[in-house]
Amino acid sequence: MGQGAEEREALKETMMNTLNKLSRNVSCLAAAVVICAICGNAFVESTATVRGAQAEVTTMAHAASPSWFGRPQPAVLVD
Repeated sequence: MGQGAEEREALKETMMNTLNKLSRNVSCLAAAVVICAICGNAFVESTATVRGAQAEVTTMAHAASPSWFGRPQPAVLVD
């Protein structure tokens, strides 16, 4: 094997590594774009309303029972 053959093998190996890295980066980029598009579309659909229409606003309140406030908790639970 001569020097020219070794240089060609080194060039071939470098080219294959470069193409491998490039394909990996492109596939990761494509996956990131798809994930962002799905999340963005889900957000837009969940917050979309018809123009001029107001969504009904419902409020839910839960008042804590005042029976436990002001009373000391028992240190030991006894059956």
